[in-house]
Amino acid sequence: MIAKNCQAWVDFLSRVELPVLSQTMREINELTATGDCSVQQLADVILKDADLTSQVIRQSNTAFYNPSCQPVSTISRSIMLLGFETVRSIAVSSLVIDALLSKSPRIHLQKSLARALHAAVQAKRLLGKFTPSRSEEIFIAALLSNIGELAFWSCRTPQAEALDELLVREEPVTAQKQVLGATFPAITRGLVDCWKLGPLLQAVVSGGKADNQMVTMIRSIVGLVEEAEQGWNSPTLRQSINHLASQLNEQPDNLEQRLKTNAQEAAKIAAAIGMKQIVNHIPGHNARYAGEQTPPQPADPALQLQILRDLSVMLTEKPDINLILMTVVEGLHRAVGLTRVALLMTDRSQKQLVPKKVLGPHTDHWKENFYVNLESDSLLAAMAKALQSGCFTNADDPAWRILRGPDFDRLIGRTPSMFTPLRVGPRIVGLIYADNADCRTRPSPEQFFSFCHFTQQAQLGLLQLSEQSQSASS
Repeated sequence: MIAKNCQAWVDFLSRVELPVLSQTMREINELTATGDCSVQQLADVILKDADLTSQVIRQSNTAFYNPSCQPVSTISRSIMLLGFETVRSIAVSSLVIDALLSKSPRIHLQKSLARALHAAVQAKRLLGKFTPSRSEEIFIAALLSNIGELAFWSCRTPQAEALDELLVREEPVTAQKQVLGATFPAITRGLVDCWKLGPLLQAVVSGGKADNQMVTMIRSIVGLVEEAEQGWNSPTLRQSINHLASQLNEQPDNLEQRLKTNAQEAAKIAAAIGMKQIVNHIPGHNARYAGEQTPPQPADPALQLQILRDLSVMLTEKPDINLILMTVVEGLHRAVGLTRVALLMTDRSQKQLVPKKVLGPHTDHWKENFYVNLESDSLLAAMAKALQSGCFTNADDPAWRILRGPDFDRLIGRTPSMFTPLRVGPRIVGLIYADNADCRTRPSPEQFFSFCHFTQQAQLGLLQLSEQSQSASS
């Protein structure tokens, strides 16, 4: 039954959802497989798609593929300068990225694409030195090792919505079997065979015992990249680094540094080729997509005092709660110096918090995704249900570790943060969340005190509004 369902998904994705992608991938791979095709034949396949042509030329001018920085303006020139296999690699990665991201911007797809690109860069940099002639084949094998998951999340189907909801409660494989009747690895194997993506990739995704060291190491790198999403200091990642270091015959500390450098490069590549929406999901990025930590803004005590005075005046007059809340958020960002700040308020159902105001770099995706189900056992729901303001500083704390972090932002739940639940009586009406992005420095007592002072003004405004409403109704 599982095999039948898997084949149904392979057929659906190939013929209904992604027919152009599957056909063009077959054509490119078949040309490569002959071993004697001309530059013009590969160029013709790429030139049939105007978007693919522009993407290949764009990537051909990036430092990752073209270290000499010689300008490239045509596909033929790109093949002559960079080589057949390199342009094939660029074409395949461009096809996947454009075909999938253009169909759906959902968070699961962004995370999967980020993982795929990160794994491809790591595999090429770590393993390409052993067999330089196969470095692009290695890149593609790692890039497409989860093509089934990528293809599924690119589709706007009822099953995608159902799986998204079920993943909150169930382990991924269990949820996949319940909703799809198959698993992502099985669908990946089916697509690799159907699209004729090559023997190395077939061996990597086969699921059986690896028949050579190259396949083993690619699998290790793909798994390691997924573990890195939990942070470079996670115990499981440390074990994987030690294991891969023994395979590569180098020191674990040296390998860890190379992994971090490669992750930075993956983030730069994503930004350079127009995929900035996935950079947030690559470990080690920053606002300039260079892998350094974003430094927190310095606090401005004078501005804090001025904004707090303004808030006091607002509270003594007839309070405009929207203005008060907006001023508090701005004060936390500009005066307290918190890099990212979000104000969430309950929707009409009173069961979900929705974003009302966000400030700071890398918060554009918060506007569409920062939703908190108050009935869930998630980390953000626990913050909203807390009885007082709090400071989250240790992701390994047993009290927090059992709670699920959000899918839309890999830093929340892993980086130090502060939060204040907003209440009217016993009723939760909102949440103020703030952090310093990827800066791992714990908030100082002074910063936490200032945070609480500002959020207290928001709470006072809500209480005054509630009292006025009760007086008016009595």
